[in-house]
Amino acid sequence: MSTPRGRTTREAAGEGGSTPGTAESPGTSEPSAPAGPQEPAGGTAGHEERRDRPGQAAGEPPDKDRPESPPPPSRAPRTPRGPRFAKPLTTGGIIGWTLLSALLPGAAHLRAGRRRTGYILLGAFAALLLAAGGFALLIRSDLGFAAKDSTLVGLMAVAGLGALGWFALLITSYVALGPDRLPQTGQVISGIVVGVLCVGVMAPFALTAGSVMTLRNTANAVFPSEPDDPAAASPIRQEDPWDGQRRVNFLLIGGDAAGNRTGVRTDSMTVASVDVRTGNSVMFGLPRNLQFVRFPKGDPLAERFPQGFTGDSGQGLLNEVWQYAEDHLGKGHGPRELKAAIGHTLGLRIDYYVIVDMYGFAALVDAIGGLRIRVEQDIKWGGHFGTAGTIKAGYRKLDGEHVLWYGRSRVNSDDFSRMSRQRCVMGALLDQATPSVVLANFGKIASATRHLFRTDIPRDLIEHLVPLALKVKDARITSLQFVPPTIWPGSADWLKIRRLTSQALRESARTARPPLAAGVTATPSGSGTADPSASGPSPTPSRAVTATPSRTPTPNDQGKKEGAKSLAESCGF
Repeated sequence: MSTPRGRTTREAAGEGGSTPGTAESPGTSEPSAPAGPQEPAGGTAGHEERRDRPGQAAGEPPDKDRPESPPPPSRAPRTPRGPRFAKPLTTGGIIGWTLLSALLPGAAHLRAGRRRTGYILLGAFAALLLAAGGFALLIRSDLGFAAKDSTLVGLMAVAGLGALGWFALLITSYVALGPDRLPQTGQVISGIVVGVLCVGVMAPFALTAGSVMTLRNTANAVFPSEPDDPAAASPIRQEDPWDGQRRVNFLLIGGDAAGNRTGVRTDSMTVASVDVRTGNSVMFGLPRNLQFVRFPKGDPLAERFPQGFTGDSGQGLLNEVWQYAEDHLGKGHGPRELKAAIGHTLGLRIDYYVIVDMYGFAALVDAIGGLRIRVEQDIKWGGHFGTAGTIKAGYRKLDGEHVLWYGRSRVNSDDFSRMSRQRCVMGALLDQATPSVVLANFGKIASATRHLFRTDIPRDLIEHLVPLALKVKDARITSLQFVPPTIWPGSADWLKIRRLTSQALRESARTARPPLAAGVTATPSGSGTADPSASGPSPTPSRAVTATPSRTPTPNDQGKKEGAKSLAESCGF
């Protein structure tokens, strides 16, 4: 029956049923039900009013016959759980997240719900990137820093730690993703793939460490840590490695120590005088048959040959000085006496020498992929009569053997033409051995270099020599050859040689860039329109592309212009 309006819910409850705290209900002698589990749904002890049903008017008593809503379930306190996955990971998902963690450390841990570890790994990775960027900027501003022995050792250590660190990163990332949740097949597959990934991420670090070790071993093998003549050597000062000199002079020697010859014959001798501020360089070529050279006062051979060097044969050729000094003064005196003789002839102080083995030079050319050379006229090669073949005229890409024959062939040629070709070979190597080429062929170059050079340049000077070499590549290089009719090797005018040397150095100091023909646009070195593989003379370059180079000098045009010429003009770079 309905409850009259105006009555309280408590009174209505007294008529329709028992409530907690009531002794008995009207019309029955039964005691009221105990409180607790038998409490009616929706009722709560101590409450003054029941919740009105939806839609009930204010003050209207509830319908006695309408079942009341059940009470909301009680909320039990939550217990902490492990990492929760947004979706169960499949075999491919675990592999993918592990791979992503190799590129972005911490990604797998974040996916696994381990946010603290993930953020720590991300922060460490960001710090490594900043450190690597700072090191790259340092190397870019001071490339010689990378050539220091301590830097190379540090790079090897960092590469080794990086390999171990990334290996551990992949393993922990894989474990964090919970591969044990996968079926057995998925565990086996993911384990194998992650193992391969571990090897893969370690490979770049191992390659870097191996390359740096090769560079360090090569530098230590080629450049001596102790000077050949400790009494004459001065310590390398970081603030002034060139000891206050405006120019540093290197004697570049092409040595021929073939198996059918006794000792070393210095068939090619060139002095490279480099301005340490600008990189402008002058290359002085001296003929191998220059006779009766003098030595500075106080030199052991100056007392023995006061009228000029005659040697054992009586001819006194310049290419005999090295071996004569080795035979008569003792081992190690050959380069010292040759530097003294050439320096006295030019009026220069020869600071360092580098001797290049001819056959090792061929291996070096092969290591960089060959040299592109402008061959002025056909060159026969092989033996004394050139029966092995012919290097055709034109722009040619020559391998090491053919470059060697191009520079040394005597067929229909003489020493002075050979000197010109050898000068162009050296210039082509300097022009085409760009940093990208060196890096792409680093292993081959390092292997060839260890058996190619012998020098007295100290190991501690390399960090200063590297930036100087980069200056030289972008600077003006000129060449002066002391050959007929300018200088006659059998009766050389020593004062004239010194005067021409001094004049060439003054011009090099004044000139910043090589001169261009009128109306011709310059382009980067090495550019041209000729096809290297073409057979026959190269087509004339366009005036809009590059200047047309002059012919490679021959005995007929030597000395027509007294003074140094640029290699671009002489060799057609």
